[in-house]
Amino acid sequence: MQFHEVRFPATLSFGSVGGPERRTDVVTISNGFEERNSPWAHSRRRYDAGMGMRSLDDVETMIAFFEARYGQLFAFRWKDWSDYRSSKPSLDVTAFDQEIGTGDGVQTEFQLLKTYTSGAYSYVRPINKPVVDTIRIGVAGSEMQDTVDYTADAATGVITFNVAPVAGAIVTAGFEFDVPVRFDTDRIQTSIASFQAGEVPNVPIVEVRI
Repeated sequence: MQFHEVRFPATLSFGSVGGPERRTDVVTISNGFEERNSPWAHSRRRYDAGMGMRSLDDVETMIAFFEARYGQLFAFRWKDWSDYRSSKPSLDVTAFDQEIGTGDGVQTEFQLLKTYTSGAYSYVRPINKPVVDTIRIGVAGSEMQDTVDYTADAATGVITFNVAPVAGAIVTAGFEFDVPVRFDTDRIQTSIASFQAGEVPNVPIVEVRI
């Protein structure tokens, strides 16, 4: 995949508008009841980076980033300020925030995951672009040491243990993460006059599958 392991300037993504979208097919049958189905196992996020522009310097920075990605050609990292941690926003990241698997004495690789729960229902989201310096891992309630007990791949979100966790041991993780995205346009239109008048450019961003 054509991906640049570089983050869109976080100061510009702050203030942007966006969030997850789902695709649901809804069919209304003759008696008025509905049949609903989703072809997507995971949601896809969309953002408007233009909302984070506050000065002409910001516009110049954004254009430089756009040109370096060759428009839509290369994907990149994006910090979603509304959802970028394994913990609640008011809490610190710990090694026990999210359950990512259970040891069996053989498996050494575990994918980072974040679970969203509401009532009795939940959705498990794979985390493919963690921020490597923030990753913390726990096994059976004890925090592990990076490089000593495991290694983390920041490009995939896969944790590899040097020794497989024993059978029944709960593997947990804490982390910050980015969203893999690309520009959803090959054209950005800006105007100094309109920007100074309070208008901002439309810069659509869309999540990509990894």
